[in-house]
Amino acid sequence: MNWAHRSRYVLENVHTSMNDLIESSKGSRTTSLATLKPKEIVDFVIEETDREWKQDWLDQANQISIFDYDEQSNLQVRKLVDKLPYNFYYRFLSEGDVNPRKLRIEDWEIGALYWNCLRNADGDEQKAKYKVTQKYLDEFTNNKDLHFFLGTTKLHHYVSKNPFMIIGVYYPPLNQHLSF
Repeated sequence: MNWAHRSRYVLENVHTSMNDLIESSKGSRTTSLATLKPKEIVDFVIEETDREWKQDWLDQANQISIFDYDEQSNLQVRKLVDKLPYNFYYRFLSEGDVNPRKLRIEDWEIGALYWNCLRNADGDEQKAKYKVTQKYLDEFTNNKDLHFFLGTTKLHHYVSKNPFMIIGVYYPPLNQHLSF
């Protein structure tokens, strides 16, 4: 599937202002999923976080369910995925912003990229972080028409000043003719 075909669906309703988007999330529309076109990418930030899962999350993950059994009623051992030791963020401006915003990227793709980069860098975390930054800051912002897929969570939707996080990125070529 080419970029133009995908863009027909992805770029059907694009927001350009985080303020307007946040307002629509709190209003009667209660927007919880959206596509945002940032006005300017200011930075890509990587911050260290806990390297181990919280105990209550481990306890939840270790609870057995009916889906843990195969057809012969044998319990299948689940392997817990490794926890990312870093959080990834974009700092950006949207329409009407005076100061940059900082939104966390909660996309499985960035985690997979980090683990692949770490493996290719023979475990060197600095090299892996550099490669992730190259991809998300350099490659996705140069000659690409970067958009964010944003989403909220039930826990934060009504109580957070800004309930949105980046749940994916969309980066078609900048100068590609996108005919719908």
